[in-house]
Amino acid sequence: MMATVPDNQAWWLKPLSECQKELASNSNGLSNTEALSRLSKFGPNLIRDHQERSLLLQFLSRFKNPLVILLLVASAISAFTGEMINFLIITVMVLFSVTLDFVQEHRANKAAESLGRSVSLRTLVIRDNKPLEVLVTDVIPGDIALLSAGDMVPADGFVLEAHDLFVKQALLTGEPYPVEKRPGTPAADTSDLQGASNAVFMGTSVISGSARMLVVKTGACTAIGAIADSITRQPPPTSFEIGTHRFGLLIMRLTILLVLFVLLVNALMHKPLLESFLFAVALAVGLTPELLPMVVSVTLARGALYMARKRVIVKRLPSIQNLGSMDILCTDKTGTLTEAKIRLQQHVDPQGNSSARVLELAYLNSFFETGLKSPLDEAILSHENIDVSAWKKIDEVPFDFERRRVSVLLDKGNSRLLVVKGAPEEIIGLCTCYETEDNKAQIALDQAAREQIHGKYADLEKEGFRVLGIAWREVPLNHPHAVISDEAELVFAGFAGFLDPPKESASAALAALKESGVTVKIVTGDSELVTQHVCTQLNIPVTGVLTGKEIAQMDDSALRIRVENANLFCRVNPSQKNRVILALRARGHVVGYLGDGINDAPSLHSADVGLSVDSAVDVAKEAADMILLDHDLNVLHDGVLEGRRTFGNIMKYIMMGTSSNFGNMFSMAGAALFLPFLPMLPTQILLNNILYDLSEVPIPLDKVDPEELRKPRELDINFIRNFMLVIGPISSAFDFLTFYVMLTVLKADEMLFQTGWFVESLSTQVLVIFIIRTRGNPFKSRAHPVLVVTSLAVVVIAAIFPFTPLGTYFGFVPPPAQFYFILAAMVVIYLVMVEVAKRSFYRWYYTFGKPKEPDNRSD
Repeated sequence: MMATVPDNQAWWLKPLSECQKELASNSNGLSNTEALSRLSKFGPNLIRDHQERSLLLQFLSRFKNPLVILLLVASAISAFTGEMINFLIITVMVLFSVTLDFVQEHRANKAAESLGRSVSLRTLVIRDNKPLEVLVTDVIPGDIALLSAGDMVPADGFVLEAHDLFVKQALLTGEPYPVEKRPGTPAADTSDLQGASNAVFMGTSVISGSARMLVVKTGACTAIGAIADSITRQPPPTSFEIGTHRFGLLIMRLTILLVLFVLLVNALMHKPLLESFLFAVALAVGLTPELLPMVVSVTLARGALYMARKRVIVKRLPSIQNLGSMDILCTDKTGTLTEAKIRLQQHVDPQGNSSARVLELAYLNSFFETGLKSPLDEAILSHENIDVSAWKKIDEVPFDFERRRVSVLLDKGNSRLLVVKGAPEEIIGLCTCYETEDNKAQIALDQAAREQIHGKYADLEKEGFRVLGIAWREVPLNHPHAVISDEAELVFAGFAGFLDPPKESASAALAALKESGVTVKIVTGDSELVTQHVCTQLNIPVTGVLTGKEIAQMDDSALRIRVENANLFCRVNPSQKNRVILALRARGHVVGYLGDGINDAPSLHSADVGLSVDSAVDVAKEAADMILLDHDLNVLHDGVLEGRRTFGNIMKYIMMGTSSNFGNMFSMAGAALFLPFLPMLPTQILLNNILYDLSEVPIPLDKVDPEELRKPRELDINFIRNFMLVIGPISSAFDFLTFYVMLTVLKADEMLFQTGWFVESLSTQVLVIFIIRTRGNPFKSRAHPVLVVTSLAVVVIAAIFPFTPLGTYFGFVPPPAQFYFILAAMVVIYLVMVEVAKRSFYRWYYTFGKPKEPDNRSD
């Protein structure tokens, strides 16, 4: 019989045996067959089940676009009034446009999802009495899950076994410090999550220890699922999101103004109401860059595939563009600037003499510590094998980033010791005496001795050693538990000094990032002396140093001023790291953050682009936008360049849509002032727009000039607006020249006029891509062959379309040969003028143009 999940919200107050019976679970775990059956019943372990809709529903959702709805209403009105040709043409145009957009974006999203699945979070469960790694989404009620330090808890459940298990659950309860979890009945008979000492909850993180848990609730039935909407904290909008939002507002204002203008003019000139309405709708469609979502998706997906070949997995596609716009990278030094091959080099007493006693105490602490093993712990344990069989662990006070130390309580039969290691300044402050060589005597720690010990500590750091302080105290044999208050009146034993050599590749990678306009700032928990030593070895000039103690004394306004010049942030805790990121963003910078620890999650979430590595803890990987399979800044530099290629191609489409395309739509609106007929029929505008869109589809494939990759760029709405105001009027001027030629030279009637302008407007707005796509010489910057072929094919189609039988249905007539000679001359002159205007614009804008204003992140 299939087990059911208990409905009682405070399920942790029920007897464990009762829940095990209801869930039909035992210590052997579920069988794979039973697991598949339950997964089909309970569904995936997701807070919100983002079950993929069918392709048909995805396709139909495209019709929610207000402009698409308006077009379909217009086509229905045409059918109702007997205009069946208009009805058929508009309907076909809409279907073609929607299908083109859907197919391209669907393929791009599929490629991105495939990459994202390769770095999905996994967890260990017991299946068929064996540990098995499964996706977190496949965890089901009744599973036995195994937890260790650094893991995210995959679901809600009972703690079955625990070894010094401390969990951070501030996300749910607001508790600032990790709480200890253990099996058994909770101390308080309450439904409050804070009282559930025998239960762990989905989304919380294991700070130290290990455990087995019985999964009781998954997905939306979990505590976090029940309150997901209220606790979800949206990160500040990224640079790209702010830019696209402002671009959308600009297009919306222009569209509304032009459409209202056209309707008003046509109404005053007593033109047919239905025809004027259709014309206005078609104008709105022509002004809207409807292919922008597709161009963005396809371009980003291509970037993700390229970066996957460079061993970088992109979890969130927009982060590629943000990486290209990044002008500041904040990173720890370990593993990024250094080899992360940390070696214990010195273990010395307070006088600086080598001490076996210091090594033994450090080894005992690291061996019995159950928290997340740091590289320093691994270096201690690998330095020398020490027999610890005589010792038994009693309890532990796990490491946290506020105390910056870890304590273990050990028993040797005839004595019981509390052994503490951590940041030297913290450890020394807790000591009242120090021991002489080989613990022969203990001497009171007076001011002179403190200064001497601090001097030895500083000397080690100046030589590039990362230093831990080691201390201890003896406690009574009946001392049952270790608590924070026990960390007092300690005996200072000495220092452990570690070396982590700089990476050979780091210096070149940093130089390449600097050349590309990316400033690297080091944000670390290490001391400023050690960090400065590494910077000296890597030829990194130090422009300013801020310590965690200094940051703690600053308000946000003061910090925003200081972060600009400082490039070393040392001895910082997680909240201070996050404040540094937010301060840099508040100054208008696009900030990337590279981190791999539990303490890095807030900063990864707050940065424009969060970067982590495959070996990072679950909490960091979940918060990151990209996962680096190799901890290498050279790979990151490649990603920066790819992000700029992505941005460059997106900008090409935006600049096309807001320059020549806008100019043509503006000309149509202006022509309504003096023409007794519509300058182009609504169906002709739609056809023009479809063919234009077809020519732009290959833009994601196009190359980007090397000079475009040298500096970070953002979607600057001032730049786009000014470019539109320069290029758009040139396009409109040639449109009005076309009007003159058609009306005075060719004596065109309504149909010939509309045909001539259709061919001219489409030819100019398509061919100008070869001018706009590069800041330099269009003959030297070669476009992608597919873009060349597509663009020229669309121009040829436009030229011969009036001669085809299908052209008559759109109201076209064959123009005289004279028209094409005039058109060729006009197109050449137009492209030359746009090239001259483009070069003049770039010279003016970057010399006298309004500088970019810092983003207001509170928008």
